[in-house]
Amino acid sequence: MLVLSRKVNEKIVIDGGIVITVVKIEGGQVRIGIEAPSDVKVYREELLAKRAAGRVEEAVLAGV
Repeated sequence: MLVLSRKVNEKIVIDGGIVITVVKIEGGQVRIGIEAPSDVKVYREELLAKRAAGRVEEAVLAGV
């Protein structure tokens, strides 16, 4: 894992096409903006975990 320090309005560029900008830092929260090509899907990790858990529950209910 790469760990970087950034200040408000500073950016990180990934693979030349994805730009992450620190928009706001307040208290214990950091607000970021993500610019990516339309074919790149961006998800919050906790939503992916819930989605994966839902699929496991569906499989159990179906007897798979």
